[in-house]
Amino acid sequence: MTATDAPATAATRPATVLVTGASGLLGGAVARALVARGDDVRTLQRRPSGVAGASDVLGSVTDPDVVARAVDGADAVVHLAAKVSLAGAPAEFHEVNVGGTRTLLDAAARAGVRRFVQVSSPSVAHLGTSLVGAPAGPADPEGAHGEYARTKAAAEVLALGRDTGTGAESGPRVVAVRPHLVWGPGDTQLVERVVDRAARGRLPLLGHGAALIDTLYVDNAAEGILAALDRLADTPGVVGGRAYVLTNGEPRTVADLLSGICRAAGVRPPAWRVPAGLARAAGGLVEALWRVRPGADEPPMTRFLAEQLSTAHWFDQRATHRDLRWVPAVSVDEGLRRLAAHYGGSGPAPAAEGSGAHEA
Repeated sequence: MTATDAPATAATRPATVLVTGASGLLGGAVARALVARGDDVRTLQRRPSGVAGASDVLGSVTDPDVVARAVDGADAVVHLAAKVSLAGAPAEFHEVNVGGTRTLLDAAARAGVRRFVQVSSPSVAHLGTSLVGAPAGPADPEGAHGEYARTKAAAEVLALGRDTGTGAESGPRVVAVRPHLVWGPGDTQLVERVVDRAARGRLPLLGHGAALIDTLYVDNAAEGILAALDRLADTPGVVGGRAYVLTNGEPRTVADLLSGICRAAGVRPPAWRVPAGLARAAGGLVEALWRVRPGADEPPMTRFLAEQLSTAHWFDQRATHRDLRWVPAVSVDEGLRRLAAHYGGSGPAPAAEGSGAHEA
């Protein structure tokens, strides 16, 4: 029997899927991938998604009426919408990241949604120390650093607690995925900030820039999320109620990664260094000042950001690959070539052998 003759499974049949946060880089990539494979895609966010073939519901995940309309008739939900920032009022993070997730879960249960993918973050289990070949540890709302990480941890705990395979009386099967440092052409969260600061000479390396970190190219992230959604349909008992970190599985040093992004964009890589301990102390001071007098943009440094740039965090991907039946298709080097093409260049040369890449 050929693939075209094979009977459709729950995962391969077209479904009605709600994607929240589809105006962002990753949410848009997920929505476009779903449209491309023939699913009926609906999106929910404050502004138009710009995803051809998807129907937009405009509004906030904190609005019960808007959420109820968005989930009506949906088979599945991929929840990406969140308040993502290095600073801000704790109440705002809680309202969107925790309250919005609760509102969406409640509405999904009432609407008969059968699958729910909670898009979380590895920061929910990062307590400031190095993570070397780490598994997907439990989300820790108390120990996570920063309001974003703490509220995303609380949202993940809430979502996985609603999985019907873990004791909930009604509702969807739930899986949490934690894409790590997603980047690619059009990325405003990581790439554009790195490029902008480097162009202005304001991008230092913390310590020696030798900490190994995992990242995830955006196309790989979208395919990993779709794999989790499909596995909830075919084998919910394997992935339901569990969390998985998604990475490229190619850790690079911070110096290598920042240099690759800068060279792809045609700007000079960082050449000056700040002691990691000093950066953490300065980040804590900036956070305190930002709480009193917030700036118009993101703070230049926070304690959380200093930790992310000066401690190793790369992850064991064996359970992710096994359970989701997914492996990333776009390498870091290929991603950098695509990034260079986006900026109008031919792309940086591949990293030299022994530059810090490891199998996770």
